[in-house]
Parts: sequence; structure tokens; C-alpha cells
Amino acid sequence: MTAHAESDAEPEIPGVEAADDEDEDLYEDVRRARWTATVTGVLLALMGLTAASMRVGGGVAAVVPAAYGTGSAVCVFAGAIGARGRTRWALWLMILGTMVMALGDQFD
Repeated sequence: MTAHAESDAEPEIPGVEAADDEDEDLYEDVRRARWTATVTGVLLALMGLTAASMRVGGGVAAVVPAAYGTGSAVCVFAGAIGARGRTRWALWLMILGTMVMALGDQFD
């Protein structure tokens, strides 16, 4: 047998390693977007709940804490779906939740 050691090795295909690196970068970007959506939703919800608890005892109309609570609930939902990969929906829901909280602030 006169087989060469090189004939047993798989042929190198240019660009395969570059494609693997691009896939890893894509997965890292997706993971970062999920974490960002989750953390931002939770932070907005905590701020809304804090504002609602501060306004409850302040003698303001009941619609103000209700708006803060509703907005924070929407932000919690946005964080939950952002963790599952629906980052665009999460972004729009976070915007909606923040707008509800801002609308409640206008009634103050």
C-alpha cells in the first residue's frame, strides 16, 4: 500500500472557519439582545412599582398609581418575552409601558 498520510485528511475548505466565527458572533449578539431586553424590562418595572408605591400615600388620584402599576406590568411582560427571544416585541412593549407610566404622571 502506498497511501499517503495527506490523503486520509479531510480537504480544507476556505471560509468554513470564517463561517463558524460568524455563527458564534451571531449567537453572542442574540444572547446579548435577550439579556438586554430582560434586564431593561425588569428595571423599568421596578422603577414603575417604586413610583406607584410612592404615589399611593401621597394623596393623589387613584389613576396615578394604577397607571404606574399597569405600565410596570407591561414592562414585566416585555422582559419575559424578551428573554424568550422576541426582542422586537419586547422593545415595543417597553415603550408602551413607559408611555402608560408617563401618562399616569400627567394626571398628577
